[in-house]
Amino acid sequence: QVQLVESGGGLVQPGGSLRLSCLASGSIANIYAVGWYRLAPGKQRELVAQITGVGGTNYSDSVKGRFTISRDRSKNTVYLQMNSLKPEDTAVYYCNADEATWGPPIRYWGQGTQVTVSS
Repeated sequence: QVQLVESGGGLVQPGGSLRLSCLASGSIANIYAVGWYRLAPGKQRELVAQITGVGGTNYSDSVKGRFTISRDRSKNTVYLQMNSLKPEDTAVYYCNADEATWGPPIRYWGQGTQVTVSS
C-alpha cells in the first residue's frame, strides 16, 4: 500500500505562485511514475504534469512553461511549482502514484488540495 498526502494549496492572486507537495509513504519501492491531476467544477480531470522513475517529465499544454514538477527522493516527495497562475488554474489538485506489480499496475491517489486563483 502507498499513501499520498498533498499540501501547499491555497488562495493566490493571478500572476502569483504556489508550490504543492506530495509526500509518499508505505511500500513506495515499486512506484514508477508520479503525477499531478486537477479537477475543476464542470470540467474533466486533467493530467497537469508527470515525472517518471528515471526523471522524465511531461506537462499539459495548458501549464507548459509555467509549472514545474520535481522530486526529492530523500524526502519521498514530489513537488509542483506553479508560477504565473491564472484563474483557470483554479481546481482541486490531486497527486497520484503508479506502482508496478506482477499484474496490472496499481494507481494510488491523495486526498487533494484546493488551489484558488482569484483577485
